[in-house]
Amino acid sequence: MKKLVIGILAHVDAGKTTLSEGLLYLSGALRRRGRVDHKDAFLDTDAIERERGITIFSKQAVFPLGDDVQVTLLDTPGHVDFSAEMERTLQVLDCAILVVSGTDGVQGHTLTLWQLLERRGIPTFLFVNKMDLPGADRTALLADLQTQLSDGCIDFSDTPDALYEALATTDEELLDRYLAGEMPTDAQIAGLIASRRVFPCFFGAALPLDGVQEFLDGLSRFARIPDYSDDFAARVFKITRDEQGARLTHLKITGGSLTVRSAISGETRGESWQEKVSQIRIYSGTRFQTTDRADAGTVCAVTGLTQTYPGQALGADPGGEAAVLEPVLTYRVLPPDGCDSHTLLQKLRLIEEEDPLLRVLWSEALEEIHIQLMGQVQLEVLTRLLDERFGLAVTFDQGNIVYKETIQNAVIGIGHFEPLRHYAEVHLLIEPAERGSGITLDTRCPADQLDPSYQRLILTHLAEREHPGVLTGAPLTDVNITVLAGRSHVKHTEGGDFRQATYRAVRQGLMQADSVLLEPWYAFTLRVPQGNVGRAMTDIQRMSGTFESPTQQGEFAVLTGEIPVASARGYAAEVTAYTSGRGQLSCTLLGYRPCHNADAVIEAAGYDPERDVDNPTGSVFCSHGAGYLVPWNEVPAHAHVDSGLSLTPKDEPQRTPQRAAVWSGGSGLDAELEEIFVRTYGPIKNRGLDAFRQSLKRTPPPSVDNLSRVKPDDYLLVDGYNIIFAWDELKALADDDLDAARSALIHLLSNYQGVKKCHLILVFDAYRVKDNPGSIEKVHGIHVVYTKTAETADMYIEKASYDLSRAHRVKVATSDGLEQAIILGHGSERMTANELLWEVRAACQQIEDFLRHQ
Repeated sequence: MKKLVIGILAHVDAGKTTLSEGLLYLSGALRRRGRVDHKDAFLDTDAIERERGITIFSKQAVFPLGDDVQVTLLDTPGHVDFSAEMERTLQVLDCAILVVSGTDGVQGHTLTLWQLLERRGIPTFLFVNKMDLPGADRTALLADLQTQLSDGCIDFSDTPDALYEALATTDEELLDRYLAGEMPTDAQIAGLIASRRVFPCFFGAALPLDGVQEFLDGLSRFARIPDYSDDFAARVFKITRDEQGARLTHLKITGGSLTVRSAISGETRGESWQEKVSQIRIYSGTRFQTTDRADAGTVCAVTGLTQTYPGQALGADPGGEAAVLEPVLTYRVLPPDGCDSHTLLQKLRLIEEEDPLLRVLWSEALEEIHIQLMGQVQLEVLTRLLDERFGLAVTFDQGNIVYKETIQNAVIGIGHFEPLRHYAEVHLLIEPAERGSGITLDTRCPADQLDPSYQRLILTHLAEREHPGVLTGAPLTDVNITVLAGRSHVKHTEGGDFRQATYRAVRQGLMQADSVLLEPWYAFTLRVPQGNVGRAMTDIQRMSGTFESPTQQGEFAVLTGEIPVASARGYAAEVTAYTSGRGQLSCTLLGYRPCHNADAVIEAAGYDPERDVDNPTGSVFCSHGAGYLVPWNEVPAHAHVDSGLSLTPKDEPQRTPQRAAVWSGGSGLDAELEEIFVRTYGPIKNRGLDAFRQSLKRTPPPSVDNLSRVKPDDYLLVDGYNIIFAWDELKALADDDLDAARSALIHLLSNYQGVKKCHLILVFDAYRVKDNPGSIEKVHGIHVVYTKTAETADMYIEKASYDLSRAHRVKVATSDGLEQAIILGHGSERMTANELLWEVRAACQQIEDFLRHQ
């Protein structure tokens, strides 16, 4: 019998489990349909699932499709907290069913699911559910699917003539045949679906079974059965334990066959193993049947394997893509009385093995357990599992955000490890990569310089662990690391030497780089009554989020946009409170973006990379038979190998950037600013020194006469939001209306420019606005700049001050200490927010005096 594996996915509450019950019932696999609200759904078997009315753990059911096809249906969770449970099933699917609510349309998590399906190239059928409810408009929904998902979404419930005409437009050859009077065949349509050029859409209502039989018929006609090779291959997608505690490895046979007592080989954490399968189970719901043989296309659970993990490829299987979703919250675990941390750690490791998005971390120094997970609901389920399975009443402290770090410029990192009778040197090119790409590795080191076996060892050490960044110690991500050069010693090199050299090369490179702190962001949909939309928009702005213009749905307003996870925590309960239970917030993990309050997070972390003894930044060299430590900034001068690559133009002196610093202002800190400047850029020369000394003078508010002593071609660059939130009057205005605060600042600065007679450029951050090209407007005689996507005001001002200072006198108004240090290096002068306020007030006074005497 032919085998077909189908996954069913949906945004929470779209009716996915109800549709699964309908498919099983109409195919004859169930005699009676269960219901989620009756707590007797066939696939929601866990007590927690039935209590909450949501799917938490993926389940499988087997049913016939036609006369010769057996379908394994994998029901996946719809709640965002359990997205990992859903994502890991994607790697074993032949096709997918995406359920869309007819009353809600395409929601935030629907888009995430669609992107995951697209990334893995999985053919997809759509079932638009709840069409029997008020507000479900078939024409509008189809247009929404075609706009937000793909124009290949075609209504297969339509008349044959309309269907064939729509199908013909998706393929030129098919169109030519259609115009010649030849209708598309089922095989041709199945081919279009398999290649993801067509996505069949069926409309109905799963609860009363409207349109469900037609949907089953569509699956039977158009779902293509994959071909498999004769060589054994399998893909692991889940690890569980049965009621007796036996470890179950859930896998799909992707080639050949598997029999009981077969020997399976694999590699886990760099160690090879071989184990025998003791039992093969075919599950349907909670029940299972044992079999002695499983052929290609079968989804089964096997016992006897103790080293497997989700996502592992066995036999000839080539393996799939790594998971996209990652945990974003971290909590400290508080053991109950009578339970020591080591015992609790063992229990948590068992659950971690079953849930890939539960990360269990052990701090040896503090003897503390920390966990990383997706959200509050997952935390509640974990608490329940620990209590039910092990009798442990575990509690957790207040969670924190899982931050990450990346870089925004290419650097060469050098690591050397040469204590007595040891030797290894590694040169790495570390480059920024596309957001969300993780860490990619490569080598272009000549084989005659370093043996390929050592190069592979370096790549292994790069991949075997998370590398801490230098801002907060958060894991490094979104970089490409390439091995450029290296050296070993015939007698003295041992395996661990290259591990040390590799780790030190990464750290030495990061110390030179311009690092960026990243935080997780949500895509959100906020539905509130019309009377609360103003409050909602103000809240989103306050939480550093962005949103599109609100849309209207009856008496409700709907806001969609993006917001930092750190800001959104607890906001769902706040929405419920101020809307009297009528509002609803839905969030989907969007990925990592630059942190909205990086300075505050870095300061709170208090991380000093040069004092992190577990992750040293310097290297160890040998002289006169003894090893000695060389600081990271002196390593290149001591290196034994030249990689042949330089990232600094020959006519530009080499400078050594330093990690981001936090400057809080206040008396006495100008000396600290000078120290940062000198440490970062070297001795101050030319106008930079004069500018710095001038800035150290604490002068009273400038007189009216001083204001006119400026050349007409001088430039003043103003960091808009920095000034707004530094001036009390504008800050109070911004708390109520940010647009009004911007307008007020523009008005004040236009008066100021009229007195100063200089070129004034006012810069506002707009980098969080998606696909924003940026803009420059001339308002009341001053240039107002809104930065483009991914470009902060700091970045714009730094570049502009560098370019303009070559031919003009430039002053920058900001109270950002790090930015002041950088612009001083460009030969520009600095002005604090308070100094600008004094001058603006003096200018306004001069204007008033002038008008009074007219």
